[in-house]
Amino acid sequence: MPIPAEKADSRLMRQMFGVIAPRYDFITRVFSYGMDRRWKRQGVEKALMPDKPVVLDLACGTGDFSKLVAERFPEALTIAAMALPFADQAFDCVFIGYGLRNFPRLDNAVAEIERVTRPGGLLVSLDFFLPRNPLLRQIYLGYLFMNGVFWGTILHGRPRIYTYIPDSLRSFVSIDDFSSLLRRNGYGRVDARGFLFGGIALHWAAKE
Repeated sequence: MPIPAEKADSRLMRQMFGVIAPRYDFITRVFSYGMDRRWKRQGVEKALMPDKPVVLDLACGTGDFSKLVAERFPEALTIAAMALPFADQAFDCVFIGYGLRNFPRLDNAVAEIERVTRPGGLLVSLDFFLPRNPLLRQIYLGYLFMNGVFWGTILHGRPRIYTYIPDSLRSFVSIDDFSSLLRRNGYGRVDARGFLFGGIALHWAAKE
């Protein structure tokens, strides 16, 4: 399935996020029925890390994961990043919230995250996914599309700005497919917890 233009062109992606940045937190709360913050906190609380972890918050948005890590580990070294100009095995944990869908090649992104993660370290991800049930999948994509049109028009006068979410999701994967991809890329223990009938999920993946 063709990927959205923004996903294929980093310039368009930056432009889009430049527009939505002031409303980013509001929209993540709306699309998650207000549960987004709780899910992120759960992601951090369940992540087993050393006392003074070195943490990467990748594609960090407004830095929710970084803030939660700082609450739990005041002495943690947390780096927020959109790219990976880092040495091999540099981090105890990599967090990524709603970012994996935006990489044009998911397998390459996972391989690069695995490269900068130390043995025994974690990848913790929160993202949208395609429900496995075909009927639920169509209902969910329709729900996201209609919400995107509504909020894009109300907040920006641009319906397309948030319909990118379902568009990016159509070329993405299910929760189970992503878990399998992680296992194929060096993560021996993968735990997933789905929400909204499989439309959003947390993953905790430990590198072998």
